[in-house]
Amino acid sequence: MPDLFSMKSPLMIRFPDGEKHIMAEYFKHPQGLLFFDVFWHQSDDSAIHLVAGEYKGEGPWKIGDAVITVLGCHGSDPELASLFSEWQSYLQMSAENYPADEVIKKIAISRGVVI
Repeated sequence: MPDLFSMKSPLMIRFPDGEKHIMAEYFKHPQGLLFFDVFWHQSDDSAIHLVAGEYKGEGPWKIGDAVITVLGCHGSDPELASLFSEWQSYLQMSAENYPADEVIKKIAISRGVVI
């Protein structure tokens, strides 16, 4: 399995308490991982998360106590699969409303990411 940061497949992160998120954007961070939820740009700062911890694995991956896997869109997590489908539809229909890569990188850098 490829390195987490070279993946092109949709990824989800699951925390020990069962909370799950789709990672729309994600970056290596000196403290672990910085990720943006889907629809993060329509939300407040709570849609951008820093997960502290050591990066391990070859798929699934771990950052601290969180586990990152490829999003199984074929029935393994119907709620997240549906949300991911909405996200993909949004991006196809409203791409001009989504921030450019340079803007996303600037936000990540402002949160401590080193690019």
